[in-house]
Amino acid sequence: MHSLTVHTSSHAYPIFIDGDLSQHAASLLMPYVGQKIAIVTNETVAPLYLERWQRIFSELNSDFFSIILPDGEAHKNWSTLNLIFDGLMRHHAERKTTLVALGGGVIGDMVGFAAATYQRGAPFIQIPTTLLSQVDSSVGGKTAINHPLGKNMIGAFYQPQAVMADLGCLKTLPPREFSAGMAEVVKYALLGDASFLTWLEQNSSSITAQDPQALAHMIAHCCQMKADIVAQDEKEQGIRAYLNLGHTFGHAIEAEMGYGTWLHGEAVAAGMVLACRLSEELGYLSAQDTQRVISLLQAYALPTEPPHMSLDAWMRHMQHDKKVQDGHLRFVVLNQLGQASMADHITHTQLHAALANYLPSSTH
Repeated sequence: MHSLTVHTSSHAYPIFIDGDLSQHAASLLMPYVGQKIAIVTNETVAPLYLERWQRIFSELNSDFFSIILPDGEAHKNWSTLNLIFDGLMRHHAERKTTLVALGGGVIGDMVGFAAATYQRGAPFIQIPTTLLSQVDSSVGGKTAINHPLGKNMIGAFYQPQAVMADLGCLKTLPPREFSAGMAEVVKYALLGDASFLTWLEQNSSSITAQDPQALAHMIAHCCQMKADIVAQDEKEQGIRAYLNLGHTFGHAIEAEMGYGTWLHGEAVAAGMVLACRLSEELGYLSAQDTQRVISLLQAYALPTEPPHMSLDAWMRHMQHDKKVQDGHLRFVVLNQLGQASMADHITHTQLHAALANYLPSSTH
Protein backbone atom coordinates (compact mmCIF):
# COMPACT_ATOMS: atom_id res chain seq x y z
CA MET A 1 0.00 0.00 0.00
CA HIS A 2 1.13 3.55 -0.81
CA SER A 3 0.33 6.37 1.58
CA LEU A 4 1.20 10.05 1.50
CA THR A 5 0.09 13.19 3.26
CA VAL A 6 -1.40 16.42 1.92
CA HIS A 7 -0.48 19.46 4.03
CA THR A 8 -2.87 22.41 3.95
CA SER A 9 -3.55 25.45 6.13
CA SER A 10 -6.69 23.85 7.61
CA HIS A 11 -5.30 20.39 8.32
CA ALA A 12 -3.12 17.60 6.98
CA TYR A 13 -4.80 14.46 5.64
CA PRO A 14 -3.71 11.10 4.26
CA ILE A 15 -4.11 9.51 0.84
CA PHE A 16 -4.16 5.71 0.90
CA ILE A 17 -3.58 3.86 -2.40
CA ASP A 18 -3.86 0.09 -2.69
CA GLY A 19 -5.05 -2.70 -4.95
CA ASP A 20 -7.71 -3.76 -2.44
CA LEU A 21 -8.25 -1.26 0.35
CA SER A 22 -11.32 -3.07 1.65
CA GLN A 23 -9.06 -5.51 3.52
CA HIS A 24 -7.91 -2.86 5.97
CA ALA A 25 -10.18 0.10 5.22
CA ALA A 26 -11.99 0.01 8.56
CA SER A 27 -8.82 0.39 10.62
CA LEU A 28 -7.49 3.10 8.30
CA LEU A 29 -10.73 5.08 8.44
CA MET A 30 -11.34 4.80 12.16
CA PRO A 31 -9.63 8.11 13.07
CA TYR A 32 -11.52 10.03 10.38
CA VAL A 33 -15.21 9.12 10.73
CA GLY A 34 -17.87 10.18 13.22
CA GLN A 35 -20.70 8.30 14.87
CA LYS A 36 -22.95 8.98 11.89
CA ILE A 37 -22.00 8.54 8.23
CA ALA A 38 -23.76 9.62 5.04
CA ILE A 39 -22.58 7.61 2.02
CA VAL A 40 -23.29 9.56 -1.18
CA THR A 41 -22.91 7.69 -4.46
CA ASN A 42 -24.66 7.36 -7.82
CA GLU A 43 -26.81 4.87 -9.71
CA THR A 44 -23.82 3.39 -11.54
CA VAL A 45 -21.44 2.98 -8.60
CA ALA A 46 -24.00 1.86 -6.00
CA PRO A 47 -24.60 -1.65 -7.43
CA LEU A 48 -20.84 -2.21 -7.67
CA TYR A 49 -19.45 -0.89 -4.39
CA LEU A 50 -22.09 0.43 -1.99
CA GLU A 51 -22.70 -2.86 -0.18
CA ARG A 52 -18.95 -3.41 0.28
CA TRP A 53 -18.49 -0.02 1.92
CA GLN A 54 -21.60 -0.44 4.04
CA ARG A 55 -20.03 -3.61 5.46
CA ILE A 56 -16.81 -1.70 6.16
CA PHE A 57 -18.62 1.12 7.94
CA SER A 58 -20.63 -1.39 9.98
CA GLU A 59 -17.30 -2.63 11.37
CA LEU A 60 -16.77 0.85 12.81
CA ASN A 61 -20.00 0.67 14.81
CA SER A 62 -21.19 3.86 13.15
CA ASP A 63 -24.75 4.58 12.07
CA PHE A 64 -24.87 5.10 8.32
CA PHE A 65 -27.33 5.84 5.56
CA SER A 66 -27.01 6.18 1.81
CA ILE A 67 -27.96 8.82 -0.74
CA ILE A 68 -27.99 7.66 -4.36
CA LEU A 69 -27.83 10.33 -7.07
CA PRO A 70 -28.26 10.21 -10.84
CA ASP A 71 -25.01 9.60 -12.71
CA GLY A 72 -23.23 11.99 -15.06
CA GLU A 73 -21.80 15.46 -15.55
CA ALA A 74 -25.21 16.67 -16.73
CA HIS A 75 -26.45 16.27 -13.13
CA LYS A 76 -23.69 18.31 -11.49
CA ASN A 77 -26.02 21.16 -10.62
CA TRP A 78 -28.14 22.82 -7.92
CA SER A 79 -31.07 20.41 -8.18
CA THR A 80 -28.88 17.34 -7.65
CA LEU A 81 -26.97 19.10 -4.86
CA ASN A 82 -30.31 19.63 -3.14
CA LEU A 83 -30.91 15.87 -3.23
CA ILE A 84 -27.87 15.54 -0.96
CA PHE A 85 -29.21 18.19 1.41
CA ASP A 86 -32.65 16.55 1.35
CA GLY A 87 -31.13 13.22 2.38
CA LEU A 88 -29.04 14.80 5.12
CA MET A 89 -32.05 16.61 6.55
CA ARG A 90 -34.32 13.55 6.39
CA HIS A 91 -31.77 11.51 8.32
CA HIS A 92 -31.17 14.30 10.85
CA ALA A 93 -27.50 14.64 9.94
CA GLU A 94 -25.54 16.83 12.31
CA ARG A 95 -22.48 19.00 11.84
CA LYS A 96 -20.27 16.07 12.91
CA THR A 97 -21.89 13.64 10.48
CA THR A 98 -19.21 12.40 8.08
CA LEU A 99 -20.11 12.64 4.41
CA VAL A 100 -18.51 9.99 2.21
CA ALA A 101 -18.07 10.63 -1.53
CA LEU A 102 -18.17 7.19 -3.18
CA GLY A 103 -17.76 7.72 -6.92
CA GLY A 104 -15.89 9.66 -9.57
CA GLY A 105 -15.13 13.33 -9.97
CA VAL A 106 -18.73 14.50 -10.17
CA ILE A 107 -19.68 12.80 -6.90
CA GLY A 108 -16.47 13.98 -5.23
CA ASP A 109 -17.01 17.59 -6.25
CA MET A 110 -20.66 17.65 -5.25
CA VAL A 111 -20.26 15.87 -1.92
CA GLY A 112 -17.31 18.12 -1.08
CA PHE A 113 -19.39 21.21 -1.83
CA ALA A 114 -22.29 19.82 0.20
CA ALA A 115 -19.91 19.15 3.11
CA ALA A 116 -18.48 22.67 2.87
CA THR A 117 -21.93 24.22 3.16
CA TYR A 118 -24.08 21.85 5.25
CA GLN A 119 -24.40 23.50 8.66
CA ARG A 120 -21.46 25.64 7.51
CA GLY A 121 -19.06 22.73 7.35
CA ALA A 122 -19.19 18.96 7.92
CA PRO A 123 -16.29 16.49 7.59
CA PHE A 124 -16.06 14.38 4.45
CA ILE A 125 -14.00 11.53 3.02
CA GLN A 126 -13.17 10.88 -0.63
CA ILE A 127 -13.42 7.32 -1.96
CA PRO A 128 -12.68 7.91 -5.67
CA THR A 129 -13.69 5.09 -8.02
CA THR A 130 -12.43 6.42 -11.37
CA LEU A 131 -8.89 6.98 -12.58
CA LEU A 132 -9.52 10.69 -13.11
CA SER A 133 -10.76 11.17 -9.57
CA GLN A 134 -7.97 9.05 -8.06
CA VAL A 135 -5.16 10.98 -9.73
CA ASP A 136 -6.68 14.45 -9.56
CA SER A 137 -10.10 15.60 -8.42
CA SER A 138 -10.24 13.79 -5.06
CA VAL A 139 -7.05 15.53 -3.87
CA GLY A 140 -6.73 19.19 -2.99
CA GLY A 141 -10.17 20.26 -1.82
CA LYS A 142 -11.61 21.93 -4.92
CA THR A 143 -15.38 21.36 -4.81
CA ALA A 144 -18.02 22.75 -7.14
CA ILE A 145 -21.11 22.42 -9.27
CA ASN A 146 -21.59 23.61 -12.84
CA HIS A 147 -23.60 26.57 -14.10
CA PRO A 148 -25.12 26.50 -17.60
CA LEU A 149 -22.68 29.25 -18.59
CA GLY A 150 -19.55 27.75 -17.05
CA LYS A 151 -18.06 24.63 -15.50
CA ASN A 152 -17.27 24.54 -11.76
CA MET A 153 -18.21 28.19 -11.34
CA ILE A 154 -19.98 27.71 -7.99
CA GLY A 155 -17.98 26.00 -5.26
CA ALA A 156 -15.55 26.20 -2.39
CA PHE A 157 -12.08 25.16 -1.32
CA TYR A 158 -12.77 22.51 1.31
CA GLN A 159 -10.35 19.73 2.21
CA PRO A 160 -11.38 16.12 2.94
CA GLN A 161 -10.37 14.25 6.06
CA ALA A 162 -8.88 11.39 4.04
CA VAL A 163 -8.71 9.96 0.52
CA MET A 164 -9.05 6.21 -0.09
CA ALA A 165 -8.01 5.19 -3.63
CA ASP A 166 -8.81 1.52 -4.29
CA LEU A 167 -7.15 0.47 -7.55
CA GLY A 168 -9.48 -2.50 -7.76
CA CYS A 169 -12.26 -0.13 -8.76
CA LEU A 170 -10.50 0.53 -12.05
CA LYS A 171 -11.27 -3.02 -13.19
CA THR A 172 -14.94 -2.10 -13.59
CA LEU A 173 -14.22 1.20 -15.33
CA PRO A 174 -15.32 1.43 -19.00
CA PRO A 175 -12.33 1.89 -21.36
CA ARG A 176 -13.49 5.37 -22.33
CA GLU A 177 -13.50 6.45 -18.67
CA PHE A 178 -10.04 4.98 -18.11
CA SER A 179 -8.71 6.92 -21.11
CA ALA A 180 -10.33 10.09 -19.80
CA GLY A 181 -8.41 9.67 -16.56
CA MET A 182 -5.16 9.34 -18.46
CA ALA A 183 -5.60 12.90 -19.75
CA GLU A 184 -5.08 14.22 -16.23
CA VAL A 185 -2.07 11.93 -15.79
CA VAL A 186 -0.47 13.30 -18.96
CA LYS A 187 -1.25 16.79 -17.70
CA TYR A 188 0.97 16.29 -14.65
CA ALA A 189 3.87 15.21 -16.81
CA LEU A 190 3.50 18.16 -19.18
CA LEU A 191 3.23 20.83 -16.52
CA GLY A 192 6.01 19.72 -14.23
CA ASP A 193 7.90 16.47 -14.85
CA ALA A 194 9.57 15.72 -18.17
CA SER A 195 10.98 12.43 -16.87
CA PHE A 196 7.45 11.29 -16.00
CA LEU A 197 6.45 12.16 -19.57
CA THR A 198 9.12 9.80 -20.85
CA TRP A 199 7.97 7.12 -18.39
CA LEU A 200 4.39 7.42 -19.68
CA GLU A 201 5.65 7.00 -23.24
CA GLN A 202 7.72 3.95 -22.35
CA ASN A 203 5.05 2.24 -20.26
CA SER A 204 1.89 2.87 -22.28
CA SER A 205 1.35 -0.85 -22.91
CA SER A 206 1.60 -1.77 -19.22
CA ILE A 207 -0.67 1.10 -18.23
CA THR A 208 -3.38 0.39 -20.79
CA ALA A 209 -3.24 -3.28 -19.73
CA GLN A 210 -3.74 -2.01 -16.16
CA ASP A 211 -0.64 -3.64 -14.75
CA PRO A 212 -1.08 -3.21 -10.96
CA GLN A 213 2.49 -2.08 -10.29
CA ALA A 214 2.46 0.44 -13.12
CA LEU A 215 -0.90 1.85 -12.01
CA ALA A 216 0.14 2.10 -8.36
CA HIS A 217 3.34 3.96 -9.28
CA MET A 218 1.52 6.27 -11.68
CA ILE A 219 -1.33 7.20 -9.34
CA ALA A 220 0.96 7.70 -6.35
CA HIS A 221 3.24 9.92 -8.46
CA CYS A 222 0.34 12.11 -9.60
CA CYS A 223 -1.07 12.39 -6.08
CA GLN A 224 2.35 13.36 -4.72
CA MET A 225 2.76 16.03 -7.40
CA LYS A 226 -0.65 17.48 -6.59
CA ALA A 227 -0.04 17.28 -2.84
CA ASP A 228 3.21 19.23 -3.25
CA ILE A 229 1.47 21.91 -5.33
CA VAL A 230 -1.52 22.22 -2.98
CA ALA A 231 0.80 22.54 0.02
CA GLN A 232 2.38 25.58 -1.63
CA ASP A 233 -0.79 27.16 -3.01
CA GLU A 234 -4.01 25.81 -1.51
CA LYS A 235 -6.34 28.57 -2.80
CA GLU A 236 -4.95 28.75 -6.35
CA GLN A 237 -3.31 32.17 -6.13
CA GLY A 238 -0.18 31.04 -7.96
CA ILE A 239 1.28 27.75 -9.17
CA ARG A 240 -1.84 25.69 -8.48
CA ALA A 241 -3.33 27.34 -11.56
CA TYR A 242 -0.87 25.28 -13.61
CA LEU A 243 -3.05 22.26 -12.83
CA ASN A 244 -5.56 23.85 -15.22
CA LEU A 245 -3.36 23.12 -18.24
CA GLY A 246 -5.75 22.48 -21.13
CA HIS A 247 -8.79 23.23 -18.98
CA THR A 248 -9.66 26.69 -20.35
CA PHE A 249 -10.10 25.17 -23.80
CA GLY A 250 -11.52 21.95 -22.36
CA HIS A 251 -14.21 23.62 -20.28
CA ALA A 252 -15.31 25.58 -23.36
CA ILE A 253 -15.73 22.30 -25.24
CA GLU A 254 -17.80 20.81 -22.42
CA ALA A 255 -20.06 23.84 -22.15
CA GLU A 256 -20.57 24.18 -25.91
CA MET A 257 -21.25 20.49 -26.54
CA GLY A 258 -23.40 20.00 -23.44
CA TYR A 259 -22.04 18.65 -20.15
CA GLY A 260 -21.42 14.94 -20.43
CA THR A 261 -21.26 14.76 -24.23
CA TRP A 262 -17.48 14.94 -24.05
CA LEU A 263 -16.03 13.43 -20.89
CA HIS A 264 -14.01 15.91 -18.89
CA GLY A 265 -10.73 14.12 -19.59
CA GLU A 266 -11.49 13.96 -23.31
CA ALA A 267 -12.08 17.71 -23.42
CA VAL A 268 -8.89 18.33 -21.41
CA ALA A 269 -6.89 16.16 -23.83
CA ALA A 270 -8.01 18.24 -26.82
CA GLY A 271 -7.49 21.35 -24.70
CA MET A 272 -3.89 20.40 -23.96
CA VAL A 273 -3.17 20.09 -27.67
CA LEU A 274 -4.59 23.61 -28.13
CA ALA A 275 -2.46 24.83 -25.22
CA CYS A 276 0.55 23.37 -27.05
CA ARG A 277 -0.51 25.16 -30.25
CA LEU A 278 -0.75 28.41 -28.31
CA SER A 279 2.67 27.73 -26.80
CA GLU A 280 3.98 27.34 -30.36
CA GLU A 281 2.50 30.73 -31.28
CA LEU A 282 4.31 32.26 -28.31
CA GLY A 283 7.59 30.75 -29.50
CA TYR A 284 7.98 28.27 -26.63
CA LEU A 285 7.27 24.86 -28.17
CA SER A 286 8.14 23.41 -31.55
CA ALA A 287 5.71 21.61 -33.84
CA GLN A 288 7.67 18.45 -32.98
CA ASP A 289 6.95 19.00 -29.28
CA THR A 290 3.24 19.28 -29.97
CA GLN A 291 3.32 16.15 -32.12
CA ARG A 292 4.98 14.28 -29.26
CA VAL A 293 2.07 15.27 -27.02
CA ILE A 294 -0.45 14.25 -29.67
CA SER A 295 1.20 10.85 -30.09
CA LEU A 296 1.14 10.22 -26.34
CA LEU A 297 -2.54 11.16 -26.04
CA GLN A 298 -3.36 8.91 -28.98
CA ALA A 299 -1.52 6.04 -27.29
CA TYR A 300 -4.09 6.33 -24.52
CA ALA A 301 -7.04 6.53 -26.95
CA LEU A 302 -7.72 10.20 -26.28
CA PRO A 303 -9.04 12.79 -28.76
CA THR A 304 -6.47 15.28 -30.00
CA GLU A 305 -8.74 17.61 -31.95
CA PRO A 306 -11.63 19.66 -30.59
CA PRO A 307 -15.08 19.70 -32.15
CA HIS A 308 -15.66 22.39 -34.76
CA MET A 309 -16.65 25.51 -32.85
CA SER A 310 -16.73 29.08 -34.06
CA LEU A 311 -14.27 31.58 -32.64
CA ASP A 312 -17.23 33.42 -31.14
CA ALA A 313 -18.26 30.25 -29.29
CA TRP A 314 -14.74 29.74 -27.95
CA MET A 315 -14.56 33.34 -26.75
CA ARG A 316 -18.03 33.30 -25.22
CA HIS A 317 -17.25 30.31 -23.05
CA MET A 318 -13.68 31.26 -22.18
CA GLN A 319 -14.79 34.65 -20.88
CA HIS A 320 -16.38 32.69 -18.02
CA ASP A 321 -13.13 30.90 -17.16
CA LYS A 322 -12.02 31.28 -13.54
CA LYS A 323 -8.57 32.45 -14.62
CA VAL A 324 -9.96 35.57 -16.31
CA GLN A 325 -8.45 38.55 -14.51
CA ASP A 326 -9.51 42.16 -15.01
CA GLY A 327 -11.35 41.05 -18.13
CA HIS A 328 -8.23 39.53 -19.71
CA LEU A 329 -7.98 35.88 -20.75
CA ARG A 330 -5.12 34.01 -19.12
CA PHE A 331 -3.87 30.61 -20.26
CA VAL A 332 -1.58 27.96 -18.84
CA VAL A 333 1.08 27.39 -21.49
CA LEU A 334 4.26 25.34 -21.70
CA ASN A 335 7.69 26.97 -21.78
CA GLN A 336 8.90 23.48 -22.65
CA LEU A 337 7.54 19.98 -22.15
CA GLY A 338 7.57 19.49 -18.40
CA GLN A 339 7.46 23.18 -17.47
CA ALA A 340 4.30 25.30 -17.32
CA SER A 341 3.75 29.03 -16.91
CA MET A 342 0.87 31.50 -17.01
CA ALA A 343 0.43 33.68 -20.10
CA ASP A 344 -1.43 36.94 -19.60
CA HIS A 345 -2.90 39.23 -22.25
CA ILE A 346 -3.07 36.68 -25.05
CA THR A 347 -4.04 38.60 -28.18
CA HIS A 348 -6.98 37.77 -30.41
CA THR A 349 -4.49 37.11 -33.23
CA GLN A 350 -2.49 34.60 -31.17
CA LEU A 351 -5.63 32.80 -30.04
CA HIS A 352 -7.03 32.69 -33.56
CA ALA A 353 -3.75 31.25 -34.85
CA ALA A 354 -3.77 28.51 -32.19
CA LEU A 355 -7.34 27.57 -33.10
CA ALA A 356 -7.12 28.16 -36.85
CA ASN A 357 -6.85 24.53 -37.94
CA TYR A 358 -9.88 23.57 -35.87
CA LEU A 359 -12.35 26.33 -36.76
CA PRO A 360 -15.18 25.84 -39.26
CA SER A 361 -13.82 26.77 -42.71
CA SER A 362 -16.05 29.84 -42.98
CA THR A 363 -14.45 31.40 -39.88
CA HIS A 364 -10.74 30.79 -40.66
